[in-house]
Amino acid sequence: MITSLILLAIGAADAFLGATMLVLQLVVLGLAVAAVATRAGRALGAIALTISLVLNVGTMGALSAVRVAATGSYDGHKTEKQKLWEGYPGIKDKDPSTFLNQQSLEGLQALADETMTDVRTQLTAKYGLQWVKSADAQERPERNGYGGESMLVRFASDTWATTTPVTGYAHKLEVMQTIESIIVQHGWRGMVAFNDPASGVDPTMISKMYGGATPQTQVDWEWFSDDEPDPGWFYADITDLANDVTGEYRASREQTSQRTGEPLEGLQLAIVGRYMLSEKKAAEFQKALTKYP
Repeated sequence: MITSLILLAIGAADAFLGATMLVLQLVVLGLAVAAVATRAGRALGAIALTISLVLNVGTMGALSAVRVAATGSYDGHKTEKQKLWEGYPGIKDKDPSTFLNQQSLEGLQALADETMTDVRTQLTAKYGLQWVKSADAQERPERNGYGGESMLVRFASDTWATTTPVTGYAHKLEVMQTIESIIVQHGWRGMVAFNDPASGVDPTMISKMYGGATPQTQVDWEWFSDDEPDPGWFYADITDLANDVTGEYRASREQTSQRTGEPLEGLQLAIVGRYMLSEKKAAEFQKALTKYP
């Protein structure tokens, strides 16, 4: 939203400045044409034409300067220091040693695989739940805060979803508590129910985000855990369309399902990690840091 407003303001400024300069140029050009129609006015006309050409060059230069200053599009205008920091391998204002000492990308990937496998296996055995992979694992570079990409990545595991609904307050609560008992055996902390008013989240926001003021009436549940001090985040979400009294959630889920192929409702599991450094890049990361004070 902020970026769009900035670009809109730049466009407005460009339009205003361009229109003003164009009007001035047309006035001067008109005088020039009128002047060259008479022998006596040709000298004045030549001067006017020269001014018009200068204004045209000035207009382009001014617009370019405004656009560069406002958007940060400094191609060809960056200082050597800016270019250097654009290639910073870490994250602005974050201690780079943190990324070297924390769980590696490969470590979180292994933890995600073993945790997800164990949870799915036990929930199938206990409740008969069947599973489908609704999204593949992804990695994408983290921005470094200086206009470039760091050597760190944001990791999102495979997302797993049940093929059948998980419905009813007592049943959903039992399923979530079972998940919690499993993941703590893999080093994760106890889970927090973001959708529960006891979590401390503003009740108004809870109602808007989860479709009801209390867990008993909500369409969506969102439970969360982490493995601090490491950077892994574990999510278990339940969508229960039996609580959708307006039909709005079902319509939204149908659109999502058509786009992604994931089930309309049920339990979903996912693990996310921010600012992850691969073991394969640790030495390169340390070497790259030596360029920076």
